[in-house]
Amino acid sequence: MKTLIAFDFDHTIVDDNSDTWVIRSTPDQCLPDWLKQSYQKGRWTEYMGRVLTYIGDQSVHPDLMRAVMESIPFTEGMIELLTFISDNKKDLDCIIVSDSNTLFIDWILHASGMQSAVDDVFTNPASIDARGYMSVRCFHAHDCQQCPVNLCKRKVLNDFKENQAKAGVYYERICYIGDGGNDFCPSNDLKEGDIAMPRKGYTLENLLCKASSEGSATPRAKIIPWSNGNEILQELRALI
Repeated sequence: MKTLIAFDFDHTIVDDNSDTWVIRSTPDQCLPDWLKQSYQKGRWTEYMGRVLTYIGDQSVHPDLMRAVMESIPFTEGMIELLTFISDNKKDLDCIIVSDSNTLFIDWILHASGMQSAVDDVFTNPASIDARGYMSVRCFHAHDCQQCPVNLCKRKVLNDFKENQAKAGVYYERICYIGDGGNDFCPSNDLKEGDIAMPRKGYTLENLLCKASSEGSATPRAKIIPWSNGNEILQELRALI
C-alpha cells in the first residue's frame, strides 16, 4: 500500500502567504485601511474576495498578478522534496489541502515545474472574469466548529480517503505536513501509524504540543516537527 502525503501550501510548500503576496501586484504594494479593517475572523476567503476586487479596480492585469505569484519563494528543501515525491509515484500519492486558491497554487506549481508531484489540489476555486478581475469562492460548506467557514481540512482528507477506497486505493499511512491553526483539525484526526509533521515554531506545533500535554485531545499520530523540506525528505526515504 502507498503512503499519502498531504501538504498545506502557505508557509509550508512556499515560505510566505500567497494571499498576502499578491498585494505586491498593486501600484502601492499595500491595501487601504478600510479594506484591511473589513476582515472578520474565520471569514478570510470572503475578505480575499474583496481584496481581489480592489486589485481589479486598480487595473492590475492578471498576467502581472501571475508574474508576482511566480516570484514567491519556496520553503528551503521543498523543491527537492517534491522532486523526490514525483520520482516515487509507485510508493507515494500527494495532495495539497490549502486555504489559498486554485489559480495561485496552479501558477506557482507550474512556474517551478513541480505540478507533476501533486495528484490533486483541494482549495478555494478561483477564476478570472471578462473584465480581467479575479474572484474566489469558498471550497465547501461544513459543520466543523474548529475550522474556518470555507474549509475543514479534516473533512477534505476523510472524503479523499473514502473516494480512493471506492476506487480500490488504500493507504498504509498518511503524512500530514502543515504549519497553521487550520492544520490542527486534520492532524489531530490522524490514526496510529500516521505522521503529523508541524513546522517548527509555527502555530500547528504549539497546538499539538498543548494537546499532548493537556491530554484533552491527544494526537494518535507520531509527531515529527520539521524546519525545512530536506528533513521531511529524510523521513520519507526511511519510510519507503
